[in-house]
Amino acid sequence: MHWIDIAAALSAARHSNLVSVTAAVDNLVFHHPVKLGNIVTLKASVNRAFNSSMEVGVRVEVEDISTGEVKHSNSAYLTFVGLDKETKQPAKVPQIFPETEEQKRRYEQALIRRKQRLSEKHGVIQQ
Repeated sequence: MHWIDIAAALSAARHSNLVSVTAAVDNLVFHHPVKLGNIVTLKASVNRAFNSSMEVGVRVEVEDISTGEVKHSNSAYLTFVGLDKETKQPAKVPQIFPETEEQKRRYEQALIRRKQRLSEKHGVIQQ
């Protein structure tokens, strides 16, 4: 989990050019364990930027060093907030302009997840 947070923070900071802090982490389920001696690869990307927040997706893959087999261990979605350098208050972050079909899919799904997070935060039950 620590590595996921660091990878996501670096992605958010690179996108926004701001110090970015973790605001939320969605469910984290391990499909395959990370075992001692495995090579772990983390891939992070900002899926969508809102006002001061960004959704960052992180995919974790594990490689068995003896066989070379690579498996998808888990994925997580984290929300980060960019902070103004002087005031340390939330700051506006640059928007995302998706180009590929995959980027467009992640961009659209990020809005759905955001609506779900906000409804849960405010106690609204989705039907």
